[in-house]
Amino acid sequence: MSAIAVPDTPITATPKVGFVSLGCPKALTDSELILTQLSAEGYATSKTFEGADLVIVNTCGFIDDAVRESLDTIGEALAANGKVIVTGCLGARAGEAGGNMVRQMHPSVLAVTGPHATQEVMDAVHLHLPKPHDPFMDLVPAAGIKLTPKHYAYLKISEGCNHRCTFCIIPSLRGDLVSRPIGDVLKEARALFEGGVKELLVVSQDTSAYGVDVKYRTGFHDGRPVRTRMLELVAALGEIAEPFGAWVRLHYVYPYPHVDEIIPLMAQGKVLPYLDVPFQHSHPDVLRRMKRPASGERNLERIARWRELCPELVVRSTFIAGFPGETEAEFQHLLDFLREAQIDRAGCFAYSAVNGAVANDIPGMLPLEVREERRARFMAVAEEVSARRLQRRIGATMQVLVDSAPGLGKKGGIGRSYADAPEIDGTVRLLPPQKISKRLAVGEFTRARIVQAVGHDLIAEPI
Repeated sequence: MSAIAVPDTPITATPKVGFVSLGCPKALTDSELILTQLSAEGYATSKTFEGADLVIVNTCGFIDDAVRESLDTIGEALAANGKVIVTGCLGARAGEAGGNMVRQMHPSVLAVTGPHATQEVMDAVHLHLPKPHDPFMDLVPAAGIKLTPKHYAYLKISEGCNHRCTFCIIPSLRGDLVSRPIGDVLKEARALFEGGVKELLVVSQDTSAYGVDVKYRTGFHDGRPVRTRMLELVAALGEIAEPFGAWVRLHYVYPYPHVDEIIPLMAQGKVLPYLDVPFQHSHPDVLRRMKRPASGERNLERIARWRELCPELVVRSTFIAGFPGETEAEFQHLLDFLREAQIDRAGCFAYSAVNGAVANDIPGMLPLEVREERRARFMAVAEEVSARRLQRRIGATMQVLVDSAPGLGKKGGIGRSYADAPEIDGTVRLLPPQKISKRLAVGEFTRARIVQAVGHDLIAEPI
């Protein structure tokens, strides 16, 4: 969970809008759409609540900690500014006694909308802060306003989800799957690469299901027909990225059999050999209680087949410990799976009884201390597995994307390899270049030799 600070825009015209973006990359892309529209209409943005004419808070409403952070941020914005518009997943959640949760907790907000509601947000802005004169549209970059560093960006390919996992309330917040037209997705990707993006992170609620809702309808890109389907999308993104020497990274990939078709593209270097797969658990009985899609009991052989096709593949995943009814034997099954699957990067949540989740009614709710204890045991094993896999990198030469370079790059820097997604995985600490003439530059690639592994991170010498 992270709050994204919005820099002051170069636009000098008033009025000014403050903006806070909370939650996942899907919410971040919603924020980018709103900020792009604000900029297109001549609004400026403010770093502070006090310096804005009104504030927009894009919220997260999934787990309890996210709800608290969102409600606290709304309260801070109201206290500092007084004029607040709320959007995002929390805006779609009902309160305990019915009605809207945000309205119940903060009745003075100007407006509340759900997620992916750019027009509704703009309507509220127009009502409470009339828009200024129309600026020239070319003042807005082709790729829109981005909240990420200039060298990487998220590309959202769909909204919503067709699954009804018992621990999740996302479908009630974001609705069923709605795939974006493939032509629009590929057009946005090209604009991002042309704007200097070196890494494109593909996000959705279920990337593997892209196009299911439109029955894999044929769209068009550059005058060519392209099916609205995961394989064709990934292949096209790889083709677009190649002339720019850019990376394409896949997130939220459910382990359906057709994902096997993507692995050869990774082996060929078309897209990064990296899969973010939310397995959530390993035991068939727990997966059934979770109502997880795909054949979870076959995930070990599926991972083995992926690595056979692409030995460089890195797998990251998230899991839930202490799910209602989880026995000690079922939890041990999860730890054994983690060791045998050799998950490179793993995160774990202790089960959270999210208001409205069906899983809350499943018999066998475990005490919080048991859930937290199992989460800690899981992470100890996960870190042990990850550390062993990182040790194998020592001595290898890897391509590293530089994220920061203090002292104009003379003092080394921090970067990431293909195995590291921003903010959720480890980093590569780059030592100062040995050649005086060599400098590291943010947003550029450098070759580096791995000399040490420390915790979740690698240390490397630029070459």
